Amino acid sequence: MKLPKVSAVLAAAVLAPVLLQSPASAADSPQPTGVTGPDTASETAPDAADDHGAAQEKSDRAEIERIIAGTESWSKVREVGEKALKGTAADLRHFLEVELEPARHTDNRVLIVRVLDGAGPAVTKAGEKALKGTYAESEAFLKVGQYTARAEDQDRAEIERILADKETGPRVREAAGKALKGTAADLRHFLTVEMPSVRESDDRLRLVQIMSRGGPAVQAAADKAMKGTYEDVVRFLKEGQYTARAEDDRTEIRQVLANPQTGSLVREAAQKALDGSPADLRRFLESRLPVLQESDNRIKVSQLVEAGGPAVKKAGLKALDGSYADVLAFLKEGQAVARAEDEAAAAAARADQQKTTAQQPQAQGTTGGQEQTGTRTAQTAAVVTTVSNPAPLSTGTTLGTTTAATGQLAATGANDGLVLEAGGAAAALAAGAALVAISRRRSAES
Repeated sequence: MKLPKVSAVLAAAVLAPVLLQSPASAADSPQPTGVTGPDTASETAPDAADDHGAAQEKSDRAEIERIIAGTESWSKVREVGEKALKGTAADLRHFLEVELEPARHTDNRVLIVRVLDGAGPAVTKAGEKALKGTYAESEAFLKVGQYTARAEDQDRAEIERILADKETGPRVREAAGKALKGTAADLRHFLTVEMPSVRESDDRLRLVQIMSRGGPAVQAAADKAMKGTYEDVVRFLKEGQYTARAEDDRTEIRQVLANPQTGSLVREAAQKALDGSPADLRRFLESRLPVLQESDNRIKVSQLVEAGGPAVKKAGLKALDGSYADVLAFLKEGQAVARAEDEAAAAAARADQQKTTAQQPQAQGTTGGQEQTGTRTAQTAAVVTTVSNPAPLSTGTTLGTTTAATGQLAATGANDGLVLEAGGAAAALAAGAALVAISRRRSAES
């Protein structure tokens, strides 16, 4: 009769001391019919090995299935593992002990390449090194290295963003530039330790600069912030300066409107800006005002050209054909110079006209020649004789002196030309006076 497996083992353990003590008697003792001695080598070892092998195979299969479940469908690990699952227990064990690590290394390289797509300089550098390294190095990069490098790239990108900001002050720029040349630790130290202190210094310096070029409202707000905390400085830089600047802008635009020289185009746009937002005020002063002022000034020049004299027209047209600086120069000085030139030319023309008018009677008086001299003298003497005793004028004067002078000039024979001219003028004056006296006398008699 065959003993159960466990009983056989126990029996062997129990009988072992006995067999050791009396080997001869045990060998010589008769065996029961049909019963053989315990055969541990032939009965227990194969069964135990089978059980162990089945358990190992089951465990290996479960492990491979677990590994495959956590991998992508494209992975090398999945491909080789599924192939092993279709094989023997030895194939399962070979996969786990030999094939798994190379397959994972292949998959790691694919994952690293994906990480490098669009990565920063630190991640790229570390990833390329891992691609060329061992399986352990690729595992280290994917589990830890990529995140450390990405943090470095993020710090570097943040510092570069700070440098790109036009509001960043000089001290922050200097410290940031130095950090970019250092290690990942230098980048982190700048962002967490250095930057807060140097930024405050830059912000206070910026406040002073804004205050120096600002209007009254900006200066008052900046002064108040400077005397406060750093939070007050930041609040002024972010909000307060713009509120105060809007107030100053409104004041400046009102001054533009109060200027009598302001043109219509500027006036219209300025009024619209006053009705708008702070951004409208700043846009008007910074961009629209200069353009509209130029347009208004060119209109002024055109009006002056239309109404001005030759010199003004010439100078004005030349300014309009030139730059805006030429237009301003014409309005400031050029128009006055050109107008003076036109006035001088007009005065000279009037003088020439007067001279021409004065010379015309002389030309007519000398055309008759000296043969008319005796006749004119005789006529003058006749007129003088007629009015030798005139009635008194309303002014209380008489013509006696004039008559005597006229007679004296007529009687003189020297310097014929001058005498004739003087005599003619005196005779004309005497004749006119005589006619006036006669006219008055007749009026009185009637």
